[in-house]
Amino acid sequence: MTNILVPYDFSDQAANAFRFALQYDEGQKRTVHLLHVVEMMSRPFLNLEEEVLDDLKSEVEKKIITRVSEEILNKFSLERNHVKVQVAFGHTAQTILKFADSDKMDLIIMGTRGVTGMRELLVGSNTEKITRASAIPVIAVKNYVKPERIKNIVFPNTLLSDADENLIMKIKALQHHFGATLHIVWINTPTNFQRDVVTREELKRFSKWYMFKDYTINIYNDTDEEAGMINFAHMINADMIALGTHGRKGLAHVLNGSLAEDLVNHADVPVWTYTIKEKE
Repeated sequence: MTNILVPYDFSDQAANAFRFALQYDEGQKRTVHLLHVVEMMSRPFLNLEEEVLDDLKSEVEKKIITRVSEEILNKFSLERNHVKVQVAFGHTAQTILKFADSDKMDLIIMGTRGVTGMRELLVGSNTEKITRASAIPVIAVKNYVKPERIKNIVFPNTLLSDADENLIMKIKALQHHFGATLHIVWINTPTNFQRDVVTREELKRFSKWYMFKDYTINIYNDTDEEAGMINFAHMINADMIALGTHGRKGLAHVLNGSLAEDLVNHADVPVWTYTIKEKE
C-alpha cells in the first residue's frame, strides 16, 4: 500500500477517515493524500476571466492548505513528510474519482455522515457515488476506530453465487492486512429463503474452493439483507463489513439500488467495498 487518498471537507467524519488512514499501514512506506475539493459550479466567480480565476484559485488553495495544516495536520500527523495536502476544483465525486485514477491511488478512505429518508433517495452522498464508481477499494468511515483493533470482518453472502476472483483476492489481502478472522455469512430473508442444510453445504464448498483461512461460516435470518448484515455485525461485535458491489448506474441503479451504498449510509462500523467489473 503506497498511496492512500482521503477526501477532506473539514467534517468530523473526514477527520476520522484521516486518522484511520494515518494508522492504516504504519511501518510501511506510504503517502496519505489529503484532498479538498472546491465545488466550482456553485461559485459566483465562474464568469471571471481565466487569468483572474487562476489567481483566485491559487489564493483559495493557499488558504485551504493553511487551514488544513492548522486544523488537522498539526493535531494528528506526526509524519508530515508522508502527508500531501492538495486542493482541486470541480464536482466533488467526479474530481475525487479522477484524482484517484490519474494519480494512481491504491485505496480511498473517506468519511461518511450517512444520509437517510428523501435525501438518500434523491441526492445520496458523495461517499455513495464514489463507492459505486471507484475502480479501487474504498473504506467508508463514520466513527473513528484504530485499524489495529479490526479483528473481525463480516463478508456477506450477496455475491457468492457469482463470486469474482479479484474480489476474493482483495478480501483475502484485507483479512491478511489486519490479521483478522473472516466471518462469511449468508443472510436468509423471506424473499431469498434457503434451507440451512443446503446453505451450510454451499458455504463449506465455497470456503474450501477459495481456500480461506481463519474463517467462520454463518447463517443469519432477518427481514432483508441490509438489516441482516448490520444486525449480524452487531451480534458478533464485528469491526468491519467487506463486500463487493456491481456499481450499477442509471436505471439499473434506480430500480435495484445498491446494498453496498445502503451499508455505507447506515452501518456504524467501517465498510470496505470493491466494484466488480462486469464480465464481457
